[in-house]
Amino acid sequence: MHEIIFESNTPSGKLFDIGLLIAILLSVAVVMMESVASVASEYGPLLRSLEWFFTILFTLEYIARVLSLRQPKYYITSFLGFIDLLSILPTYLSIVFVGAQALLVVRTIRLIRIFRILKLARFVGEADVLAAALRASRHKIIVFLVVVVSSVTIMGSVMYLIESSEAGFTSIPVSIYWAIVTLTTVGYGDIAPQTILGQALASVIMVLGYGIIAVPTGIVTAEFTNIKFNKKLNNVACLNCGREGHEIDAVFCKYCGEKL
Repeated sequence: MHEIIFESNTPSGKLFDIGLLIAILLSVAVVMMESVASVASEYGPLLRSLEWFFTILFTLEYIARVLSLRQPKYYITSFLGFIDLLSILPTYLSIVFVGAQALLVVRTIRLIRIFRILKLARFVGEADVLAAALRASRHKIIVFLVVVVSSVTIMGSVMYLIESSEAGFTSIPVSIYWAIVTLTTVGYGDIAPQTILGQALASVIMVLGYGIIAVPTGIVTAEFTNIKFNKKLNNVACLNCGREGHEIDAVFCKYCGEKL
């Protein structure tokens, strides 16, 4: 049971994860369809039956996960374990809270089930490496963000001096908003420069935006490459606590100390 549920490097484990992911997506689709008034009025009983089907299915999966571990408390108290439990409770709570308003709240809470898609990280097997790369590059990213904030502040202030309030640049904060929208190449079009000098500055900001977007990507990629080269991880799940992300040559679990 542990091999099927927690091990994604086996044929049975991969099949289980793919089936679970499909069930999660379908259950989320059912909740979304139930929020559409026209669909709910015509297919309400069917949607509620499907909701109960998926709830029972995920309940059995949760129980199987608990039973397949030597120390289930590690899974129960983990983030994904908490999400797994929280995703099935609202349906059972709807039996008690039968009032219309309370039922609407319960149905809203059911959307927490979409967070179960976080289990998709098991297919990649590199979640810990990516997190380490982000942590390693956080100082460079902070410096980059400071430069960006300073740049949009200066450019927004200059644009406020160049353009008039009739063009939409009524204040420096509004001009800074325009600079952020332009630098990120979003371009809502709600504010646009009218003078030649303002349009020239806007062109410079637009071109600069393409270069700036590539900077954080390069920083994280470089750190990711370094960490991946120096630290290889496997996707073996601990039989004791069920957690993954151990080094390729690890003998013991780095979370609970149990032998892998």
